[in-house]
Amino acid sequence: MPTITIDDAVEIFYKDWGSGQPIVFHHGWPLSAESQFYLDVASGPFYGFDREGVDAQLGVIWNWWRQGMSGGAKAHYDGVAAFSETDFTDDLRAMGVATLVMHGDDDQVVPSSGSAERSIEVLTQGTLKVYPGLSHGMCVVNAEEINADLLEFIRD
Repeated sequence: MPTITIDDAVEIFYKDWGSGQPIVFHHGWPLSAESQFYLDVASGPFYGFDREGVDAQLGVIWNWWRQGMSGGAKAHYDGVAAFSETDFTDDLRAMGVATLVMHGDDDQVVPSSGSAERSIEVLTQGTLKVYPGLSHGMCVVNAEEINADLLEFIRD
C-alpha cells in the first residue's frame, strides 16, 4: 500500500491513478475517499431515492455502500467501462433460448432506449417487460414485483 510520511511521522495512504499533475483529495473519514460517494449514489438516482415521495430504504443504501467499499472507485469505473463499451450484439443473436429483458422506464443510470430496447431487437426469443416508474435498482427496491415476474417467466 503506497504511503507518504509527513513531518510528524504520520503515514498517509494514497492512490496513484495515472500520470500528469498530481491532485490530492483529502477526506476526514480514514476508511476511504469514496465513502461518501457510495452513500450519495445509493441515496439518489441508482435506486430512485432522489424522487419526491420515495422513502429511502436505509438497509439498501448501506448494503450498496458495503459493496462499493469492497472495491476501489477505479476498479468500479473500469468494470462499468468494460461492459458499457462492449458490443454484445453477436452474443445476443446467438442466444437460442427464451430470454426475459426487464427494465425500469425511470432508470437514470442506463436508459432503456440504449439497452433493453436495443437488446430485444436482436434476441431471437426475447420478451421485454418495462416497469413504469422503476429505477435502475428495481431488483432490490421492487423485489416482490420483479421476483413474481421472474417466477412467472420461468414457469411459462
